[in-house]
Amino acid sequence: MSSDRDRIQMQNTHLIRRIAAMLYDGLLILALLFLATLPFIALRGGEPVEGNGNLLYQVVLVLVIYAFFVGFWMRSGRTLGMQSWRLQLETTAGGAINFTSANIRFFAAMVSWLPAGLGFLWSLWDKDRLTWHDRLSRTHIVYYPKEDT
Repeated sequence: MSSDRDRIQMQNTHLIRRIAAMLYDGLLILALLFLATLPFIALRGGEPVEGNGNLLYQVVLVLVIYAFFVGFWMRSGRTLGMQSWRLQLETTAGGAINFTSANIRFFAAMVSWLPAGLGFLWSLWDKDRLTWHDRLSRTHIVYYPKEDT
């Protein structure tokens, strides 16, 4: 039996929907970074943690962000923000992504942010609405509209 999802014409998502999901995920990441900071504050006897010069602290923060994105992408193809906005990360062939694709996507997304977000804005001119990291990782984010019941 064919699912309703198969019958709906899927499209690569618009930048606005991506940004909304990123804002949602950003709030979740801030909470996780706060929790990851607590042990460092405790080790300093309650004193604030300075990121400059504290390599271990910086590495932990990056690992938290990495684990959030790559973990969700590998587990379900969507972060909590993507789930809220009905977005799904897939390969360009329509399947689940693998560890290599998730890693390429994560690090390429960092590059997409560097030139004032140009890698994301690129989707406004791309014929398929793909970002730089979509292209480099051979993935895309698809919007699945709410199914009529």
